[in-house]
Amino acid sequence: MPRGLPKAVKKSLEKSRDCALLAVETYNKPAIKFKSGGYIVLMVISWTALFHAIFFKQKKKPFYKDGRFFRKRDGDYCYWELSVCLKEYFGAESNNPIRRNLEFFIPLRNMVEHKSIPELDADIFSECQALLLNFDKIVEKEFGKKYCIRESLSFALQLFPSSKSLNNAVIANPSNKPIVDFIKSYRNTITTEVRESGEYGFKAFLIQVANHDSKNSLPVQFFSYDKLSEEQKKNVNRVAALVKNKHVQVPVQNMDLLKPNKVVNRVQKGLGNPKVVRNGKEKDKFTQHTHTQCWYAYDVRPHNGNAHPERTNSEFCIYDAPNNSYLYTEAWVDFLIEEMQIDDKYNALYN
Repeated sequence: MPRGLPKAVKKSLEKSRDCALLAVETYNKPAIKFKSGGYIVLMVISWTALFHAIFFKQKKKPFYKDGRFFRKRDGDYCYWELSVCLKEYFGAESNNPIRRNLEFFIPLRNMVEHKSIPELDADIFSECQALLLNFDKIVEKEFGKKYCIRESLSFALQLFPSSKSLNNAVIANPSNKPIVDFIKSYRNTITTEVRESGEYGFKAFLIQVANHDSKNSLPVQFFSYDKLSEEQKKNVNRVAALVKNKHVQVPVQNMDLLKPNKVVNRVQKGLGNPKVVRNGKEKDKFTQHTHTQCWYAYDVRPHNGNAHPERTNSEFCIYDAPNNSYLYTEAWVDFLIEEMQIDDKYNALYN
């Protein structure tokens, strides 16, 4: 790290940068399942140390006070935690997207500190990515480009992302429900302005293109949505709509597609025609009600009355517009036969 900073500032800034780099390294290691958990814990430490460095630079002492004296524990000062740092740094800017992003992770950090939640990795990726980009943005603002970490990082090699959703996380492990409920609840408090800001959550469409004529061109480039012209934004939105609705282009034909009752019969038979006792009565293990619970839990199709009924998981389900109904694929039947053999996943549908 370059010289020239006071000792207290330098020490906190070094800790902050080291934690951020370690957080990214943890997240990008393919063998690690505790990706989001480890990343969030380390990034909260990193951000806290960054604010301490900023306050030291401003000649403020980020320590708790008991009356006139600074509080101590085990011979050392008690530093402000992240929530206090946010109040001091942002003041009345309660709707600042960077602040709202950080406030998302403070309670989440406490929830995941002792839990492994790989089912949530894909769903909270946008907030995690924004957390890192915002870090370098504040570092540059307060200390200059030479202290940024972006030159130490490269674009991670990618496979196609998981299609798991928040509902999958609860199905996989019912103990995740409090975390999932918090995420949904917090996102509902975000204003449209903050939600659309890249500083709250970073989202991007990674689209493979033909190789560029120039052999020196960068293989991956990021363009900030906020800095695009209005015409460029329109083009981006068209691409987004195309990606989101690409299943509409799938021809709606009844060949090879199944009505719900056919799915129920096929799955029940594929499970070996088992019976269960529910509400004091013996019933088939897989019924129409079970099927409804499944498409809801696995986020396969929208609810009845949704403004966009065509937005299905086209691997498993197709919207039949002329008949205003849903048809299902053989892959959905195979998937359900496999999933419903796992007692925990089956029981979770009714818990």
